[in-house]
Amino acid sequence: MNLEKVIFGFFIILACTLNFGFFIGDIDRPELHHASELFAAIVVNLIATVLKFGDRTQIGATHLATSLAALLQLLAASLFWMSHLYIAQKPMDGETISIVVSISGGALLANLVSVILLIGETLKQSR
Repeated sequence: MNLEKVIFGFFIILACTLNFGFFIGDIDRPELHHASELFAAIVVNLIATVLKFGDRTQIGATHLATSLAALLQLLAASLFWMSHLYIAQKPMDGETISIVVSISGGALLANLVSVILLIGETLKQSR
């Protein structure tokens, strides 16, 4: 067992599951989407992105692209949330949280593509 691949797979899957945890729930209910879960998803996606920089294969480039897309979308969702709360100084409402959750949904899709690539790569190597 390769410890580097275990750590790599762990962070890819953890990034996807944290993003899913933030995404799931009624889209217009702010109490179901906690800021700390979005923050955790950003941090783990950042770690997963850094781990993907060393791979120089085509699949590694695709992994990096999906990770960068997810990270960009999560950061955009976070910035939108923070600007609404702290710059506009408005309370979180259903419309705002639905925008944040929708943006994180795009990141979730990118994370799912990354997990599918990981599974495909693992299956290919075991043959």
